[in-house]
Amino acid sequence: MIYFDNSATTMADPAVVDTYDKVSAAVWGNPSSLHNFGEQAFNLLEQSRKQIADLLGVNLSEILFTSGGTEGDNWVVKGTAIAKRQFGNHLITTAVEHPAVHNSMEQLKQLGFEVTYLPVDDEGRISANDLRNAIRPTTILVSTMAVNNEIGAIQPLDDIAAVMRDFPKVHWHIDAVQGIGKGLHDHLFNDRVDFMTFSGHKFHAPRGIGFIYKRQGRTLAPLLTGGGQERNLRSGTENVPAIAAMAKALRLILTDEKAKVEKQQAIRMAIYNHIKEFPKVTIFSRDDPVFAPHILCFAISGVRGETIVHAFEDHGIYMSTTSACSSKKGVESSTLKAMNVDTGIANSAVRVSLDEHNTLAEAEKFNQVFDELYQEFDKLD
Repeated sequence: MIYFDNSATTMADPAVVDTYDKVSAAVWGNPSSLHNFGEQAFNLLEQSRKQIADLLGVNLSEILFTSGGTEGDNWVVKGTAIAKRQFGNHLITTAVEHPAVHNSMEQLKQLGFEVTYLPVDDEGRISANDLRNAIRPTTILVSTMAVNNEIGAIQPLDDIAAVMRDFPKVHWHIDAVQGIGKGLHDHLFNDRVDFMTFSGHKFHAPRGIGFIYKRQGRTLAPLLTGGGQERNLRSGTENVPAIAAMAKALRLILTDEKAKVEKQQAIRMAIYNHIKEFPKVTIFSRDDPVFAPHILCFAISGVRGETIVHAFEDHGIYMSTTSACSSKKGVESSTLKAMNVDTGIANSAVRVSLDEHNTLAEAEKFNQVFDELYQEFDKLD
């Protein structure tokens, strides 16, 4: 089996699973309980928080645990709207955001908030000038993804930061779910970003666990109220085994990060350089530094994306249409639509997404299978 669907989810690292199992068996107290079992769980919870904070170079108090990327995005978008409603009702995001951001914005529109969706160019990236021109006196939040989950385009984070420095009272949120461990740390953790969203299962941690980075001093209303966990910002008994496992997974993914990124880029380019020679192939993830090293999105004219996915699956190669969240629903790629890609081509788009465990040998096998399938598809005309 060749697994090329890592942007949908990664395999949990065996060492991470081992940590999860050990903590589940040995540290099963409630971190909020006063007795020794509770204290043991609380200490491990805070040790994990500190490990994550140290790995990312931030303060311990700036890490807050969630159930994953969807909750994190919902929390920052809606939590900012609630917390800053008295200061304005205008939100800005991009036309290519993950549904967790887009649908949160749409929900807020129903409650009277105004939303600006910034257009993107033919690379799927916004213009910093468009952002500057969109900011109003009533703007309270700008939300941009770091790496597009469909085509791998990296938003111009440094340019966005330069704009946001002129608007220090406006929250800036980055959906960094696809950006961790991809050599982007210095662009993500700049001196202006206020919130970031992360999801554990994108870097070999268990499903159902994640965290947000919240800059000290920034206000954020809770979405989940109850017992007052996570500094009274996210109630609910903390999932200590998954949190400890996620801290370990983060340490592992950031170890030798540069070498892992270079390896993924080499694999990506081995496939890119092969398939670009075929006349019916359109590649949306370009050979350019503004694209992430692990995502390659392409289309074969005249062949629907799900047909391509299943054809490769028959050869033991697993990938997806542009987004795992929408692939089973047959929904058109929101990113390609925003890039004004013809619907026929957009419906043919598929995504290869890599991690550090993939190999050049797998890329060679992919290319061999691609050649066979391309000939079969060509006969369909």
